[in-house]
Amino acid sequence: MAEIRRCLVVEDHEEARDWLEQAATEAFSGARILGVATLAEARALIAESRPDMALIDIGLPDGSGLDLVAELSRLRSQDGADLLIIVSTVLNDDQSIFDAIRRGADGYLLKEEPRAHLVQLLHGIREGQPPLSAAVARKLLGHFRLDESDVEAPLAPREREVLQLIARGFTVAKVAELLDIRYYTAAGYVKEIYRKLNVNSRAEATLEASRRGLI
Repeated sequence: MAEIRRCLVVEDHEEARDWLEQAATEAFSGARILGVATLAEARALIAESRPDMALIDIGLPDGSGLDLVAELSRLRSQDGADLLIIVSTVLNDDQSIFDAIRRGADGYLLKEEPRAHLVQLLHGIREGQPPLSAAVARKLLGHFRLDESDVEAPLAPREREVLQLIARGFTVAKVAELLDIRYYTAAGYVKEIYRKLNVNSRAEATLEASRRGLI
């Protein structure tokens, strides 16, 4: 990451804006810190001179800060300039976090962080460390950490056939007759299908078959 020379703070609460400006000033010695309260003011400053970093609150008087995140992300893609986009908010719910990341945010900081820790997180940008509050990082890890139950088990061709038939309402005996297999073989397929789909009934299996486009 290039040197931070111009930092934009978009925050409508004056006290919180001052607090963020002070943290940015301490983290990036010599940088020019510009604070604004609305999306309109932020867009005007960005049109005049692109910042190297933007700290953006989500809830603003004239709209969502996530819209500005998306706009800055598009600008960055167009000209390839160094621009770090960081959300700074009190919201730590999954939807806000993942919406911000999907729209192009490079980091997500909670304003409840002690100032010294916030400065440390911002300063870490110089060493390429992602600016993420610990609570946010834990949510991200929890979302992407897969265990055995999260992995969708593939169905064998015969299992897919059996699933299609039981989803259409056929009994195990009828499935065995239609596929010309023994009853206990058909029952074994049904048991394996239930295990792989993590379901316990024909109704749940039918819903899963529909989700997979099998019926």
